[in-house]
Amino acid sequence: MHDHEDDEPLAADADAFLDDVEADDDVDGDGSVMAVTIGEEEAGQRADQALAALLPGLSRSQVQRLIKDGQVRIGDRALPKPSEVLPHGTVLTVTMPAPEPGDAAPEDLPLDILFEDEQIVVVNKAAGMVVHPAAGHASGTLVNALLHHVRDLSGVGGTLRPGIVHRLDKGTSGVMVVAKTDAAHQELARQFQDREVEKEYVALVWGLVHNRTRIEAPIGRDPNDRQKMTTRTRRSRAAVTRVTWALHLPGVSLIRVAIHTGRTHQIRVHLSSIGHPVCGDATYGGIPRRIAPHLKAVSSLQRPFLHAERLAITHPTEGRRMEFEAPLADDLVVVLEQLDAAVVKFGYKTEQNP
Repeated sequence: MHDHEDDEPLAADADAFLDDVEADDDVDGDGSVMAVTIGEEEAGQRADQALAALLPGLSRSQVQRLIKDGQVRIGDRALPKPSEVLPHGTVLTVTMPAPEPGDAAPEDLPLDILFEDEQIVVVNKAAGMVVHPAAGHASGTLVNALLHHVRDLSGVGGTLRPGIVHRLDKGTSGVMVVAKTDAAHQELARQFQDREVEKEYVALVWGLVHNRTRIEAPIGRDPNDRQKMTTRTRRSRAAVTRVTWALHLPGVSLIRVAIHTGRTHQIRVHLSSIGHPVCGDATYGGIPRRIAPHLKAVSSLQRPFLHAERLAITHPTEGRRMEFEAPLADDLVVVLEQLDAAVVKFGYKTEQNP
């Protein structure tokens, strides 16, 4: 069977912040200051667009972060906003902030490696594992495990996010690709940004969801709860989710979902917005007060029933298309087996909607 999560592109991906996860637009530099002149091709463009073209090592979202942090200046004044239009000949000074203090520490943690070569490592992330260290998660993360198992991880993502170009929510299991070199990191980040990466997930949702259902609704931070995302806010970014396969059980649907963007919690938010939250998702309404007897197995879920099953990328140096699949996590398999048994016991039928 085939996400932030939810898959969340990071680093140079201007399109997402997943585990789904918007773009991680922090910038790690060396404190240096550089002068950049707006040429004829960049004249009349937005400042973030122009600088992203002139500074190939940075994504547009990272440029936006530099501008918002006052690191981009025209003369003695800070550039006020990313959308400012710059005329030909404008000279900007850009300060690359020094790296964050402290490094993630290697830890001997279980790591399911699906593929590895000199450029990339592909892993099957376990549910419950945070991708990289952050407030409240200084250790026990995927990065800590990678640092123990993989030598010389790419530093492009920063000292706390080495090699990370996208991520999955803590509660989402499944396939992720990690860069082992700077060149691989930049190329994979470009593929995510240009939406050349194929991502497909398996989800169990409440209600009947048909194949070919397409959800196109911008997603942004919930103004009333900073821990949640929503489709009902003015400050939002485009997001597209598409159901590619569906199996209907009485009361729930097992579906495959392809995402064309990687907003934070995208799959969970989109499915909840159309009245079909992911089973087990306490944040977005996936735990109802009453559950029919034949669906009792769903109440055993300790996390959202969401698994990143398939990831297709172009190898960053060899140029060949590669596809990786992560088998459905054991806890989700158990739920499906119990549901199948209950459906037979109660005399229900399933219906595939290919």
